[in-house]
Amino acid sequence: MHLAIAGNIGSGKTTLTTLLAKHYKYQPHFENVDDNPYLNDFYKDMQRWSFNLQVFFLNSRFSQVVELKKSGKSIIQDRTIYEDAYIFAPNLHAMGLMTTRDFENYLALFELMQEFLTPPDLMIYLRASVPTLVANIQKRGREYEEAIRLDYLTRLNERYEAWISTYSKGKLLVVDIDDNRFHEDSEDLGKIIRSIDGELHGLFDE
Repeated sequence: MHLAIAGNIGSGKTTLTTLLAKHYKYQPHFENVDDNPYLNDFYKDMQRWSFNLQVFFLNSRFSQVVELKKSGKSIIQDRTIYEDAYIFAPNLHAMGLMTTRDFENYLALFELMQEFLTPPDLMIYLRASVPTLVANIQKRGREYEEAIRLDYLTRLNERYEAWISTYSKGKLLVVDIDDNRFHEDSEDLGKIIRSIDGELHGLFDE
């Protein structure tokens, strides 16, 4: 079984991945943030480092999916390769922070990789308003995230909504984070788990 959690920066993906991995006894796989050599530079100068950052994420995420496939274990993944290709890279290109040449090169690489990808059995999308995202980002206090611009978060949110409205690669569960404080309320976490169980039982019945 492969569950994946999608959502904007600050939506709570890592926290929910941790909580669900514990509940289901699935193996968690987290986004490679601490070992990313480009993040600090990217937030200081997005135009210079956007292509490097996105290729690093693409490579990291693809390697992760290959390893997951080999392991044969039930896993839960913090962010997916689809978000890199359909949200972050196109957004950087649209904002003039990635050249058309680099963007086309990036997309060609993703399209090649996609031939070897199997979509998650269940995609869980954490929907959050920009004020909620900002509050969560400030609360966790990562130094490199202090430079994130509000318009950048807003554009990402718009792209997430557009992508999720047409997502058709598999089962999808949308969780509204503005109304669900799963990280501090066990009842709210329980609501998410019950929704996931409903989707998973549906998967087993097919």
